[in-house]
Amino acid sequence: MNITKVNHLEISTKTGETPSLPSKVSVELDNGITARLDVQWDEVNHENYKEPGMFTVEGELQLRTYPNPLIKQRADPYIYKHTDGYYYFTGSHPEYDRIVLRRAKTIKGLPNAEESVLWRKYNSGIMSLHIWAPEIHFIDGKWYIHYAAGDKDDIWAIRPYVLENSTANPFEGEWVEKGQINTEFQSFSLDATTFEHNGKRYLIWAQKVENETISNLYIAEMSNPWTIKKQVLLATPKFSWEQEGFYVNEGAAVIKRNGRIFVSYSASATDDRYAMGLLTAEDDSDLLNPKSWSKTKEPVFVSNEETLEYGPGHNSFTVAEDGITDLFVYHSRPYKKIEGNPLYDHNRHTRIQQLFWNMNGTPFFGKPGQTIRSTRQKVYATVIVE
Repeated sequence: MNITKVNHLEISTKTGETPSLPSKVSVELDNGITARLDVQWDEVNHENYKEPGMFTVEGELQLRTYPNPLIKQRADPYIYKHTDGYYYFTGSHPEYDRIVLRRAKTIKGLPNAEESVLWRKYNSGIMSLHIWAPEIHFIDGKWYIHYAAGDKDDIWAIRPYVLENSTANPFEGEWVEKGQINTEFQSFSLDATTFEHNGKRYLIWAQKVENETISNLYIAEMSNPWTIKKQVLLATPKFSWEQEGFYVNEGAAVIKRNGRIFVSYSASATDDRYAMGLLTAEDDSDLLNPKSWSKTKEPVFVSNEETLEYGPGHNSFTVAEDGITDLFVYHSRPYKKIEGNPLYDHNRHTRIQQLFWNMNGTPFFGKPGQTIRSTRQKVYATVIVE
């Protein structure tokens, strides 16, 4: 993507007062998207605002970049920025036998951060296989990890489970098993994510109806972080791009912006056909009413031949170090051809890039590996001294 226009700024200040220059400016990209980018301003000479008048300040756009892949062989990535200033990262370990966690003060610090094992699978019975898609959340002063797990004796009897830790530091203390999240019927279910809205906590997860092969998304209000109330069908794979290989909606992630709630999700088989879609609801609507939600007819994020990123999906959202810039984290493979079951091809690497916003307030994901081309473009602000 290229920058086609940088909006000129006008700023007012009073005589003798240092002008307050914004840390970000709006720019237009060649695909019609408006983005807000960091800017580094030149130092302002105090002589310029000693008396009423007008002068111009020059700055340079700064692009926020991250290493990609960010972390290799970590599918279903989840990054959470806590109030302690750390970024916490977890994801599916390639052996599918443990839950891991690492943290760093910056996103760029995560690749080299020490990784700790918080919990390991059992040797038999429930939670003895397919430890998938952990997410870490801080709820009401405690840490929680939502994850999926199967059974060696029934390998696809996958269900959602929860761990709890009451210490301030999730690397310390004991992780207590709170058990399975009991849905209204027992069947293949996974990829649970939780979010709060208007004082209520919700869970969204993927589940197959008993004796069927279709994976739907469900939503429910929660009475606590491991217990749901009545579940409601949120979305089912009705478009052809959601039915490639398998009929799948899964891997939901939630971001609230611009008066709306957006739920990204993944669809189809976990090879190069894996793609992301989007659900949207107004933030004052009844989230448990399926009619409150609309689904994009086309995918919002698909494989990119140009950057050799295939099967992008199962994302999460976070913010950059400035606390403002929205980012999304996802996994993809660096090749298209896979031998055997793609679930056991472990080269789904964690990647991260900026989430942009359309003028209508909806998210623009772009393409995997697509970024704003490096530029040292100048930006100018006219300062009016009154």
